[in-house]
Amino acid sequence: MKKLILAALVLVGLTCSAQKATEKETVVVIKTSMGTIKAKLYNDTPQHRDNFLKLVNEGWYNGSPFHRVINQFMIQGGQNADGRLDPGYTVPAEFKDNHFHKKGALAAARQPDQVNPKKASSGSQFYIVQGKVYDDRWLDMFESRSGKVLSARQRQTYKTIGGTPHLDGDYTVFGEVTEGLDVVDKIAAVKTGNMDVPVEPVTIISITIEKSCCH
Repeated sequence: MKKLILAALVLVGLTCSAQKATEKETVVVIKTSMGTIKAKLYNDTPQHRDNFLKLVNEGWYNGSPFHRVINQFMIQGGQNADGRLDPGYTVPAEFKDNHFHKKGALAAARQPDQVNPKKASSGSQFYIVQGKVYDDRWLDMFESRSGKVLSARQRQTYKTIGGTPHLDGDYTVFGEVTEGLDVVDKIAAVKTGNMDVPVEPVTIISITIEKSCCH
């Protein structure tokens, strides 16, 4: 009997471990005036994930613009369609070494260090990284000047798909694009004017939740 109970406990433990290992991440569908982008939200940045989903459910982003676009850097959105820049609160930073600013990274914008030393994120503003590809020489120089040390994974990623390494460790990355990197490229390439605002508006028509499980 004891052996049977022990075996059952082991089986339950293995099942729980397997469920945790296969824990699904929420996927959101960002429908824009230039195409559709899909992104998954990381489970290990739960405060950013849950806040983003809260705003999605409230319709905060519907009809709002990508109000700052810089080619080979990023596209930024998140202010409300009625012009409010954010909902009036911040989200504590959730930095994870395994999440960095590769192309397609979904990250939270924030106020600068001078007024925000804890690097708390905006309650709603986000950006999607486009970035560019770097070579070893540039990355070596970056490490030397910044004092940051890139992991082998970061270095390989920045040399292949690209990104914005200088943002690592300063802004919370809470998801990544799974489909629609071509749309990110299209938006990043639009003509911009003062303050990097697109001359022809690029609009987030809606953001919806495709699936969510096991949080």
